[in-house]
Amino acid sequence: MVKAAGKKQSNVDIQRIQQIAHESRSETLARLQASAEGLSTNKAEENRKEYGENRIRTNSNASNWRLLWESIATPFTLALIGLTILTLFTSYILVPQDNSDIDTVIVMIIMLIISVVVNFAQKIRIAKVTEKLMDMVSVTTNIRRDGKNVELPTDEVVVGDVINLSAGDMIPADMKLLTSKDLFCSYSYLDSDSEPVEKMANVTIKPSMQDYLNYPNILYEGTTIVSGSGSGIVFAVGNNTVFGKKVQEISRKKVKTTLFDREMRQLAKILIVTAAILIPLLFIINGLTKGDWGESLIFALAAAAGITPEVLPIIVNSNLTKGALEMSKKGAVVKQMNAIQNLGSIDTFCIDKTGTLTQNKVVLERHYDLEMQETPRILKFSYLNAYYQTGMKDLIDKAIIDAAGDELDVNEIQRDYNKIDEIPFDYTRKRMSVVVVDNDEHHGQHMLVTKGAAEGMLNISNKVEINGKSEELTDDWRKKILKQIDELNDDGLRVLLVGYKLNPAPVGEFSAKDENDLTIVGYLAYLDPPKESTKEALQALRNDNIDVKIFTGDNEAVTRAIALQVGLNVDTVYDGEQIEKASPEELAEIVEKCDIFVHLTPELRTKIIEALKKNGHTVGYMGDGNKDALAMNVANVTVTSENSVDITRESADIIFKQKDLQLLEEMVITGRKVFSNTMKYIKTFLVTNLGSIITMVVASLILPFLPLLPLQLLILNLIYSISCLVIPFDSVSKSYVKKPQKWSIRKWPKFVLAFGPIPAIIDFIAMAMMFYVVCPYLVGSNYHHWVFISLFYSGIFIESLWTREMAIHVLRDERFPFFGQHATPIVFLVTFALAIWGSALPSSSIASSLGMTNLPFSFMLVVLVLEIIYILLNTIVKKIYLKNVTF
Repeated sequence: MVKAAGKKQSNVDIQRIQQIAHESRSETLARLQASAEGLSTNKAEENRKEYGENRIRTNSNASNWRLLWESIATPFTLALIGLTILTLFTSYILVPQDNSDIDTVIVMIIMLIISVVVNFAQKIRIAKVTEKLMDMVSVTTNIRRDGKNVELPTDEVVVGDVINLSAGDMIPADMKLLTSKDLFCSYSYLDSDSEPVEKMANVTIKPSMQDYLNYPNILYEGTTIVSGSGSGIVFAVGNNTVFGKKVQEISRKKVKTTLFDREMRQLAKILIVTAAILIPLLFIINGLTKGDWGESLIFALAAAAGITPEVLPIIVNSNLTKGALEMSKKGAVVKQMNAIQNLGSIDTFCIDKTGTLTQNKVVLERHYDLEMQETPRILKFSYLNAYYQTGMKDLIDKAIIDAAGDELDVNEIQRDYNKIDEIPFDYTRKRMSVVVVDNDEHHGQHMLVTKGAAEGMLNISNKVEINGKSEELTDDWRKKILKQIDELNDDGLRVLLVGYKLNPAPVGEFSAKDENDLTIVGYLAYLDPPKESTKEALQALRNDNIDVKIFTGDNEAVTRAIALQVGLNVDTVYDGEQIEKASPEELAEIVEKCDIFVHLTPELRTKIIEALKKNGHTVGYMGDGNKDALAMNVANVTVTSENSVDITRESADIIFKQKDLQLLEEMVITGRKVFSNTMKYIKTFLVTNLGSIITMVVASLILPFLPLLPLQLLILNLIYSISCLVIPFDSVSKSYVKKPQKWSIRKWPKFVLAFGPIPAIIDFIAMAMMFYVVCPYLVGSNYHHWVFISLFYSGIFIESLWTREMAIHVLRDERFPFFGQHATPIVFLVTFALAIWGSALPSSSIASSLGMTNLPFSFMLVVLVLEIIYILLNTIVKKIYLKNVTF
């Protein structure tokens, strides 16, 4: 029996795999207590309980407890927890009861609870949204259940299930083959070998063969069926699969780390270091100047808590969730949430030509012999090749079959010819072959029929057929064929050559080695016209400052013809051979100056993307075939369509309902909006914090009392943090989303140093007015009196709160606030409502416990003037700042 998933053991039992591979079909069925007719629904449920679900569990799988831990274990929250504990000891536990201050600790705990709970709620929402979206595009597999073949999600697979396999399928679990027919699969996810390997059910494994990965009758999860068909019985699921073990060691679905993620970590380090410096600095300054060391320490801890952006994870998660939901309404499903941030940074998008630029509706225009005459014989050969191959029938094969159905008696062809074997297509050879036997005119004669790219076909051929007679393939004929192909290419037609070989002698099983000494018989010329929307969409992407690069396996002439129709620059085109031979330095130059790459294998697509990334680009990739899977593993953001093959749907970050460049452009704009709103919070937070640090340090040196009480400082920060929670619902200027948004922390010092002192200037003006004018006018000049001090605190608290709220509106855009640009109504209402509420605290019943007292309403006129000065100063600095850098 297969061992239960829950027992402590090696996840991958290699000895068990070896036993299953070597034993007979009936022994395997007995081992698994299963039938070749599949399981019943009840038995499937029993097996799921006994052996576990077909889900790969890693540390990244998110239970609610894990999400709660992640909400607590952010650098900023941990810093705030540390400060809260220190404050608890210094203001309550280690001081006499009559001098203890629990209020400050309570406010810090409230800040912590708000941060953790809201962040936790956002993470749960993201998990639910992601799960809901993933259900829309889940990969399915064909399972034999209750005596019927049904299509079910791969996570429904259990041990003992019989899986029906066909070309393009991704293996959902480890299984042993029961039946097979010309079955080839790619194991690139397990051993990095992209060459298809044939798998056979009825094969005897030699005892000496111990390499379990290469057993011909065993298929492992994560590999892909390239061609053929078959069925297999599942013997391991989830973490007990070979692939599951590999994922645990190095997760295939590892979230791609973005520049944004790296800069965020750097920011966290900087702020924590800043807090570590600020605490002793304020503690020593206030301890020396005020003499109350206990109060000075609490104040220093509160100030450090104030520069902790505890709501930053909440804002990031809120932005991502909002972006994912917005994308889903437009027909895009986001599998990896951080891909939305990546989209905002994309400056280069590599796209596969077929189906993206073109309509993905191939029409067979001509089937010529070598005299350029249309003849049924060429179509007949082509039909044999297309009909009998069991790989993924691409659009060319479908077009051939459709054309033959209209022009030939395909029923007769099927009676006259039976398939013997096939040699599946791969991207190195760029051709595929079938071997058939003639049951009619030439009874018993075997024939290998091949179609493929011209250069490769000419290299394996030595004859041409002219008017039913064979001639040597001379250099003159070679030149003539290539010239005729060029002429067809110039008309925008893609061309394949068709050839055959009579009575091929197989070298063992039929393989690519048998593709030699062919006779070329003619051409297949087909058309895949560009989409009507492509030209407009490409122009929109260019307007958004995205460099589009076209990848294709086609030749240069066809690609140029299509590219010209959609408005692309065709001055420079490089082919796969040039890319392969280029040195790293040469390739770095090539990828910058060239936008069209032809004759590309999957490996060369990857090579180009890696070169672009080394040059500092953030690269997206859009494709939908097996050839795109490798490239999708290295691009920063990957996009595919709902109709793509399993492996690309599994690899993609975002899945479109339709492969549409216009939708891609809309998604890029959404990513930039998400990025922009995250940056708004970081901008205002850093600027207001620098102003606060300057104010606290300088005021601590000058004032005879603390600039603000610790409790006041924390409440001020709490109100401001709550205000910032609505930033994800703000709008973004059209000019901002017209360029890629990349965050470099090296650029921030200039911005923060330019705008950070302005809040401090307003604070200093307010402090001077309160200390020398307002307080003396209202209560006299005795600044040691508690009424004087509480009035001072009330005025500075109100002014600081309004300045912080105003920063949200001023720094959201480079234009003049409220007139040249304005926030959305919800941002406007929440920020102003909280500012008004905070301004009312000195007049409330809890004012005395907060260390504040009532100010005349006329003081709000002073605040109004100060905020106007703040706006004007920012406007002046913006004009100077924008001369050199963007906002």
